[in-house]
Amino acid sequence: MKKRFHPRPEMPRAHGAASGPWLYGRHAVAAALANPARRVGRLVALPDTAAELKALAAAAAARLAGAVETVERREFEELLPRDAVHQGFAIAAEPLAEPNLADVLADMPDSAERQIVLLLDRVTDPHNVGAILRSAAAFDARAVVVPEHGAPAITGTLAKAASGALETVPLVRVVNLAQALEALKDAGFWCLGLDGQAPHDLATLDLARRVAVVLGAEGEGLRQLTRKRCDLLARLPTRHRWHSLNVSNAAAIALYEIATRKP
Repeated sequence: MKKRFHPRPEMPRAHGAASGPWLYGRHAVAAALANPARRVGRLVALPDTAAELKALAAAAAARLAGAVETVERREFEELLPRDAVHQGFAIAAEPLAEPNLADVLADMPDSAERQIVLLLDRVTDPHNVGAILRSAAAFDARAVVVPEHGAPAITGTLAKAASGALETVPLVRVVNLAQALEALKDAGFWCLGLDGQAPHDLATLDLARRVAVVLGAEGEGLRQLTRKRCDLLARLPTRHRWHSLNVSNAAAIALYEIATRKP
């Protein structure tokens, strides 16, 4: 009888002060150690990466519960989800405090610079959410907003895909995405939904200083209620109309298009 495969949960063994999920990969671990809001309970490395992890941890020594542990590959990989791309770096860290949309909006400066917020409607793949966070950090987006129900949990997989952006871009969970859009409008944001069938190309639009970009799940797109709350729908034109973009690629292209144009 064939043995059924059960993937390992993304939680560490009980050890040390912190008991949050494992973060792994060089960039995710380095960014977490550089973030003064992170509380780290356990640091684990392979023999050939231990020296580098110790150097990264030196600046965060006051927030660490213990020293870097050096273990062999088999023991190291037993701590993490199967097939995790860890690069020999892993830490067990307490989750960050969840940001509130009202606080994020209140903290935004009243400046002439472009300000962008991303909202994800039914985007459930942690790799996609992580990649979108990474693009958001690259183009200085102020936050990524996801619904409380249906969005992926913050795990090592998401953090690895975000490549450190989880430490710098607020990932805001809201009960109701439509209400979040109304709150953004009240804060002066122009709400733009991306839709492959929209009549306008994004590049042709005269955009406001504050822009909230709404992206839907691949295939399903935006929900009807979400579409109705957008001020305008726009598309990212491709050479072949039947070829759609991955949602994280669409987010990166839209961010580049908006961020590089003057308000």
